[in-house]
Amino acid sequence: MAAMLLFFLLITEISISTAQNSNTRISLGSSLYPTNNSYWLSNSGQFAFGFYKQDGGFSIGVWFEKIQQKTVIWTANRDEQPLPDDVTLLLSDAGRLVLKDKLGKEVSMFFSSQPAASASMLDSGNFVLYNSESKIIWQSFEYPTDTLLPGQRLDVLKQLVSGVSLTNHSSGRFRLVMQADANLVLYPIISNLSPYHAYWNSKTHMEGEQNVTLNFDTNGQLYLLNSTDSSIVKNLYVAGWRHLGENVTYRLTIDVDGILRLYSQSLLQNSSWNIEWTPTSSKCAPTGLCGLNAYCVLNDEEPNCTCLPGFHFIDPHQKKLGCDRKSSIDYCKIENNSTVSLVEFDGVAWENYSYSIVPLNNKMACKEDCLRDCRCEIALFKDQQCNKLMFPLRYAKAETQAFVTTIVKVLNGSSWTNTTMVTNGRKRQQQTGIIITSIVILSFGLIGLAVSGALVYKYRMWEYRRVADQRNDSFLEDVTLRPYTFDELEKAANGFTVQVGKGAFGTVFKGNIVSNSCRKVVAIKRLEKVAADGEREFRNEMKVIGRTHHKNLVKLLGYCHEGANRLLVYEYMTNGSLADFLFKSDTKPTWEKRTGIALNIAQGIVYLHEECETQIIHCDIKPENILMDEQKCAKIADFGLAKLLMPDQTRTYTGLRGTRGYVAPEWHRNMPITVKADVYSFGIMLLEIVCCRRSVDMDVPEDKVVLANWVFDCFVAGELEKLVEEDEDVEKNELKNMIKLGLWCIQEEPSLRPSMKRVCLMLEGIIEIPAPPNPTSSVSVVHIY
Repeated sequence: MAAMLLFFLLITEISISTAQNSNTRISLGSSLYPTNNSYWLSNSGQFAFGFYKQDGGFSIGVWFEKIQQKTVIWTANRDEQPLPDDVTLLLSDAGRLVLKDKLGKEVSMFFSSQPAASASMLDSGNFVLYNSESKIIWQSFEYPTDTLLPGQRLDVLKQLVSGVSLTNHSSGRFRLVMQADANLVLYPIISNLSPYHAYWNSKTHMEGEQNVTLNFDTNGQLYLLNSTDSSIVKNLYVAGWRHLGENVTYRLTIDVDGILRLYSQSLLQNSSWNIEWTPTSSKCAPTGLCGLNAYCVLNDEEPNCTCLPGFHFIDPHQKKLGCDRKSSIDYCKIENNSTVSLVEFDGVAWENYSYSIVPLNNKMACKEDCLRDCRCEIALFKDQQCNKLMFPLRYAKAETQAFVTTIVKVLNGSSWTNTTMVTNGRKRQQQTGIIITSIVILSFGLIGLAVSGALVYKYRMWEYRRVADQRNDSFLEDVTLRPYTFDELEKAANGFTVQVGKGAFGTVFKGNIVSNSCRKVVAIKRLEKVAADGEREFRNEMKVIGRTHHKNLVKLLGYCHEGANRLLVYEYMTNGSLADFLFKSDTKPTWEKRTGIALNIAQGIVYLHEECETQIIHCDIKPENILMDEQKCAKIADFGLAKLLMPDQTRTYTGLRGTRGYVAPEWHRNMPITVKADVYSFGIMLLEIVCCRRSVDMDVPEDKVVLANWVFDCFVAGELEKLVEEDEDVEKNELKNMIKLGLWCIQEEPSLRPSMKRVCLMLEGIIEIPAPPNPTSSVSVVHIY
């Protein structure tokens, strides 16, 4: 009997010990290191949290550890640079999960309202922090990246964002958004959420704001739930009896190709992930999959990117980067229109930024109209309308519900003329054989003539080549800028007498360019303080600027480079600068207008930082460099010019030292200048847009002189209403979010500032904005979600 009692007590002690081990939490003082394959496992060993290798460094995340394919399903601070191998992840005694560098500096990983007492990697795949009462105060499930796990849900205005590649889990090009109108929608990441950009939706749109969430059960069921009355709005996928009795795990992922897929895998077999469900039947479905000037064609069910006629891939090894023109063509300089033809194809739609829309009854009339208009580079014929556009074309997608024809203008003689060319009304097809035969016969005679005349030609054209070299070099093959002589621009600007502005880069004059009997008002910027030996740099920068095309960037039309004279020709902006709009106008712009301006500027900066072939850091974001067009739409000016300043100007032109002007703190610390410098400047300007006042104003009480300090004081005191006019109609939550975003952008530590892509998502209300720390505080948070 005693032996049985002893055995019972032994078994009980072992059971208690096992239970304690299964419920063991990560205690304060615990740490992980990237070099020793260090991570914290869930109780079952199914999931791991810790360091994993990425892009030559390390990232911190959650992955499936027990199965052969160690699939990453969540990444912390996914848009930050990979970590070195000499850092430590520590759950500190102060209750903060921090990243500690080799110098001992600690930076918080997550923001929580109270200190943590412990942490745990749960068997659901959720990494959590607990307080002293064992209540969850932070969890990874609330901040999904590209994947949902069973038991996790996607709340209203939350989203999943695809990764860059299979090995790079930074934010990629596509997103799944749970909208407030109850519709679940797939979009490209950089779109402005217009209906055109959506390439799939759940068709559950409801009027007004709804409380509908995407839910994912452990049995694989995927459905939309009305959280107000707990009713199912729509079942997206039900596994049924398919895996009954099997030990199966699931994950819902928006993959790098933009396709949303529900995967399953048996935990009892060493198998691969199987696709259970996907809402899109074609891999060409994602809008803009192939980048600028390219569209997707299926080849054996696989996506194949194709360039527009006359274009070639920017990088043949990365076709989804899009296409660029093989050579620059100014159709307005081509006198003989018979050298121009049209190529057409059906079934592809494009984002429609038409400069002209002409109601026409048939496609042939649209072709003829485009041929007569030298500005027309491409036309879209749809719904009895001829939409005339200029390159680049963006966001191609398959058009299945409406018939649309894409008509592209090309020069004769390209490979496209052999089979698909449509002539401009002349029946050249019958003459092609005769012309080719004549050319072959004549070419032999011309060879001798060409050789004998080469020396004469070289002598007589030497003086011309001095100027023509600027107009016809390889640089012009990549851009569509017009080169001007100094005399042309001096005449256009009436001797540079009408000055309309002056800034760090030079003086701006109003001018009139006459072309094809048309007079066009332009802004001519005469650059100053440019390095004397910077001819090649100047041309390289013009090449970069010439390739930029965005609705929120001031368009560069041409340039002049003669000796020491360097001038730029821009489109003329009739409504002055944002500074005039905010600070000098008797009538201040409405709150709705100001928020729209902020979003437009942010979208323009995103284009410069992330969508250009060559990244551009502006270095001088401020209201004076934001210009307003006829519709009072904001456009960024002076981008791409920072590298042209003389060396002694690069650290002085952006603001006053020692003040909270527009210049980021790293300019004063001799730190590397990154895109985060632009984020800082945008944050200062965002606060100015909100408050309609300068960032530094000496004519106000002392506690209000520096706008950023006053804003933070009002934020802490809960007195944000002081920042706007008393009679202004401003929604309090919108005001609070704008202020929080501005304060995040002006954090002194660059790594704490969000990327401009995330700034856009926050302005659009897609990402929640947590409370920011004091911008000058030494206690910081690595990333905001």
